Order: sequence, then structure tokens, then C-alpha cells
Amino acid sequence: MSPADGEVEVEVSVVLATYNHEAFLEQSIASVLAQETDRPFELIVSEDHSTDASREIALACASRDPRVSVLLSPKNLRSNEVMSRGIAAARGRYVCLLDGDDYWTSSTKLERQAALLDAERSVSAVFHNAVIGSADSVSTDRWTPGTHPKRTTREMIWEGNPFATCAGMMRAEALRGLGPWYHAFFPITDWPLYVLCAEDGDLWFEDEVVGVYRLHAGGEYSAMGDDHQLNAIAEFYARMRALRSPPDDDVVRRGGSRYFFEWAKVHAAHGERRLGRRCLRHALRAGGVGRSVDCRELVRLVLGLCRR
Repeated sequence: MSPADGEVEVEVSVVLATYNHEAFLEQSIASVLAQETDRPFELIVSEDHSTDASREIALACASRDPRVSVLLSPKNLRSNEVMSRGIAAARGRYVCLLDGDDYWTSSTKLERQAALLDAERSVSAVFHNAVIGSADSVSTDRWTPGTHPKRTTREMIWEGNPFATCAGMMRAEALRGLGPWYHAFFPITDWPLYVLCAEDGDLWFEDEVVGVYRLHAGGEYSAMGDDHQLNAIAEFYARMRALRSPPDDDVVRRGGSRYFFEWAKVHAAHGERRLGRRCLRHALRAGGVGRSVDCRELVRLVLGLCRR
């Protein structure tokens, strides 16, 4: 689509989803507007009818900076429609996501990631790393392990989402399959998008920190208990499997079983037997045991988790 008369052509669109982020939103927006790049970019703030001052903060920022626009929910949607409408409105050929409680620490994030996508035509998205923060502090712990491979393939992304929402940039054309099916995956917002991207090309990873990913009591996903998180992930796999064609079904089943089996091992190593057993049940229900998970390895873990 060509820009209208007087409208600046945009190369990068940043979609910032926010709900009740009054304490964090100004910092989040400022970290986008501080980007050092000659590429024209826009910031689309998609606000989901907050009960605090988030809406007023977003509108005030838009009134001061023409790069900022605001999409408002007439009521609290609590769905991925908040993100998808921002993506639909994006004019750039590259798209970044940001939650209103996270922020970027690198002022060259946009430029470096856009340059990587310019140079690496075989990849559909690029990710850097993020450190984990809380409501009032920032740690040195990285979200993505430094040992993560440079390229994540279509098969690998089904085994788990290793990337922080705030740390990536995607080709807009790779998201063309986005539709109403995506709305019900909330609060899992980014993983389905990475699945779409991986159908067009590998996902590229650079182990450099560019942002802070906050885990706090007000977060939509991080505030969920372990049991609810497991149920949400199981529902993610079930929904995605229902949407895929038969050849993809096997990939989803393999990935689901591998994902839950690896978490079962983590919980077992920490002595969390109840959670480990729950993960094993999900691994079996996913349908990939015997394909992505070796049956003998499964039996050994079952025996270990059942010992008193």
C-alpha cells in the first residue's frame, strides 16, 4: 500500500499492547521513541480499556509525537484482538511487539534488527535477548539461554517459545495468515505469531540484550499459577493442532510432547513431583511420545517421579 499524500512511508511498525500499565507505560513508550535510526517508524499503542491512567498516558504521548497513534477498546476485550488490530493497522514492512510493562534498553534495537532482516532474506524474524525484571527491579538473568542456536526452524518453534515478546522483529508479510482464529489464544500472544513466521523462514537469534521483560503480579501470563500456565499451554497446542492441515498435525504433536517432557524433567530435578507428573500427562496427551520423546526415557522419568 502506498502512503497517502503527505503521509510518511513507514519501514518499521511497533505495536504496543497495554492494559493497566500506568506505572510502566511512559518508560515503555519513551524507549521506542528514543530509537536511533534514519528509518521512518511508527508506534501504534493498542489500549484495552484500562481502569487506571494508561489510556490518558497513551493519548497524551500521541498528542506530542506524530509517530504515535492510539487504538482504543470500547470495553475490555481481554483477547489477542488487541494485538491483531495493531498488526492489521501497521504500515511498515517490519513489525515489532511490545507490552506496556516492558521496555527496550538498546536505542539501536530497531536499526540493528531491520538491518539483519534486510541482509538475511532467508529468515522471517530476528530476535535478540532480554533480561528479566520485576515491577521495581531488573535482574541480570536472561530470558533466552545463550546456548540457543542461531536459527530456529519451523519444527523447533513447536517445541517451545524461547523468545521474549519485547526482543523481536518480524516481517509483516509473514503475518498475512493472521485472522480471528488468533484472538482466543490470549494470554499467549506472541508464540502463534512466531509459528506463522516460521512457515516463511527460520527465526534468527542474536544473544545481545535489547530489553527488559517484566514478570510481576500484574502481568497477564506471569501472574497465572503453574497449573493455569500448564493448562494454557496445553490449550495452545490443542487449538493449533485443530487449525493445522494433516501434515502439520504430526509436527504439532511432536512439539507438544517434547515441550511438556522437557518441563517434566525440570520439575523432577527441582523435586516438584506433582508438577512433573502433570507435565508427563500433558506430554502423553499431546500425542508425540514415541516420535519426539523416546519411550524408554519416558519410563525412566515416570519411575523417578513416582518414587517416594
